[in-house]
Amino acid sequence: MSALHVIDDAMAPALGDVRDAGHGDLIYVRPAATSRRDFPKYWEAVGVALSRGAGVHVLNREES
Repeated sequence: MSALHVIDDAMAPALGDVRDAGHGDLIYVRPAATSRRDFPKYWEAVGVALSRGAGVHVLNREES
């Protein structure tokens, strides 16, 4: 089953859920996510998910 994860300044899934994402899962990183204090941890988790085959979309300001 695939999962959809959205990361922004107000909400984000558990870090472990992002890190465990893989083929068939989608992760959207909104521009506001960079203001999170824990954003570096999420960015690292997104990298792990990407290497596991998850689809990662980093949105531009125009798309948020």
